Amino acid sequence: MGDASPLLEVASLREQVERALASRIVAGEVEPGEVLTVPTTAAEFGVSATPVREAMLDLARRGFLAPMRNRGFRVTEVSLDEVRQLREVRRLLEVPPMRELAGRVPEEAAAQLVDLAGEIVRAGDEGRFQDYLEADTAFHLTLLGLTGNRYLVDVVRELRQQTRLTGLVELAETGALTESALEHVELVRLLVDGRGDAAADLMSRHIGHVGGIWSGEDED
Repeated sequence: MGDASPLLEVASLREQVERALASRIVAGEVEPGEVLTVPTTAAEFGVSATPVREAMLDLARRGFLAPMRNRGFRVTEVSLDEVRQLREVRRLLEVPPMRELAGRVPEEAAAQLVDLAGEIVRAGDEGRFQDYLEADTAFHLTLLGLTGNRYLVDVVRELRQQTRLTGLVELAETGALTESALEHVELVRLLVDGRGDAAADLMSRHIGHVGGIWSGEDED
């Protein structure tokens, strides 16, 4: 048991660094092509090199970073066309379940979704991008989890991890990020009220921000 604590501590630090870096990349705070080094990043986070190196290797396996011999890791680029293709696949997967779930969301689940929606709005207001993205992911995956289809949840989780939302920083500065965040609150209300078609339409518009305003582009 005595040896477990340091290992768990390293794993926890690695996970924290990985989440933070992934959020920065997805939100566009770290731009494609930028090179990250282990020593500099470790100093920034105030941790040793080991969890940072492991976090960067994990992110490389996930496609966020590309290793560069003796230089560090380069932030990979996802083209706008790729982001829009990801958006369309998400629409195909996430919109139809809204009609299925309308009027069937358990009270406890609805309360959880409302709490997550509230955190998304607060994080958007305050420009806390890591918290925003984590709460946003939790909201969507929790909602889809109500279908009982774990494969659907896993596929959407993977699609979200491949997306880049480079317009979040600018949206936060203009207040538009809060407006899009409030769509989560409205979506829960529509589902609880049993308005399936309206919920499906809202989900489609909401996902439409991917490759649109969340990526610094006009909406289709």
